Amino acid sequence: MATKHDLILNYIESLAIGERISVRGIAKELNVSEGTAYRAIKDAENVGLVSTIQRVGTIRIERKLKKHIERLTFREVVQIIEGEVLGGEAGLNKVLHKFVIGAMKEEAMERYITPDSLMIVGNREEVHQMALEDGAAVLITGGFKTTPEICRLADEVEMPILSTTYDTFTVATMINRALSDQLIKKDIMLVSDIYVPIEKTMYLNTQDTVKDYKKIAELTNHSRFPVVNRSMRLVGIVTAKDILEKPDKQSIERVMTKDPIFVKREMSIASVSHQMIWDGLEVMAVVSDDLTLVGLVSRQDVMKAMQLVQRQTQMSDTISDQIAGEIQLIEEDSEGRKKDVPEFVFAVTPQMVNEVGTISFGVLSEIVANVTKRTLYLSQRRNTWIEQVNLHYFRLIQLESQLVIKPRILELGRRSAKLDIEVYMENTLVAKALVVCQLLERP
Repeated sequence: MATKHDLILNYIESLAIGERISVRGIAKELNVSEGTAYRAIKDAENVGLVSTIQRVGTIRIERKLKKHIERLTFREVVQIIEGEVLGGEAGLNKVLHKFVIGAMKEEAMERYITPDSLMIVGNREEVHQMALEDGAAVLITGGFKTTPEICRLADEVEMPILSTTYDTFTVATMINRALSDQLIKKDIMLVSDIYVPIEKTMYLNTQDTVKDYKKIAELTNHSRFPVVNRSMRLVGIVTAKDILEKPDKQSIERVMTKDPIFVKREMSIASVSHQMIWDGLEVMAVVSDDLTLVGLVSRQDVMKAMQLVQRQTQMSDTISDQIAGEIQLIEEDSEGRKKDVPEFVFAVTPQMVNEVGTISFGVLSEIVANVTKRTLYLSQRRNTWIEQVNLHYFRLIQLESQLVIKPRILELGRRSAKLDIEVYMENTLVAKALVVCQLLERP
């Protein structure tokens, strides 16, 4: 019999993509406690069924198989710790599964040693031998070496034995950071992930006419098509504006726009999005290195991809995430009345300062960027792409200062916006920024 937890997961999976869900709503719908509903929703988020978006809530997303997160090899560990290989070079390409710090008695640590793990230990030769015999690699800290016999054993079992001048704590921190960095990484979506191949698209040849354009425009309901020569190389682009009031027998080569903007399959979706929005392009041709037309990418597909990228889950927080987590929205004044324009507050913590104890310029820039994005989402329900930030820092902002950030929208267009961001400390203006950003279209 299925548990309540399983029933909730099955219910969530049956919901339509994009549908919002809440703890209270699921608890009421399935007659379960809010605690049970909350745990099931968090589990659904972990397996990729839902995603929580700031200021939007939790929504049902398309489930994607998670790619295997690449682990570190022992060869990469050597580079991270600036180490030396004493033996077992044949095992350097093996994958590190976990590391163990040998800070206990020999009989106690044996239970923690598993094949392909890394034993981090000092100059304890009996531990070196035990780890190698159990199929683990060895990292000797403090700059110590080991005996020739143990080096030969490492060669025999093909597991590396390494040495580094760093202490155990520093080495463990360095390796843990490297693993954490891999967990943070998001998939970088490329044009090759979303473009429509040429077999499924329509295009024109230079010898075609305006009449041919009208036929495929009527057939596809599109108005923009790439133009190729006899070798299938991109030579132009033709739109409804180009053929306006032109005779049906007019050659496409005579009316097309030459030297069109194009993209390649290995380009990132972010760079293509920037160009399409900035130039107001609905469709762009995708070409190979020799300019052979291979397909098309539409702005709608790009916008969908950009939304998906922003919803991708992470296994660990980035610096940007940590800063964003400290920015609090204030929607009401001291008397409980809703503010006409929302404000944000930020407390300067030790992690956010530079070597002299004042807020890092990069942190202040990130605060401004985050406030900009949140302000536009609150007012327009639109995600943004920061184009330019002109930041002026008037007074030093010390550690533990309480900042109040006041955003103001100066210009708001269909594709772009301009904001004025003021930063106050104890009612004194300490920084000011002018931010220009692009507005991402709803997919």
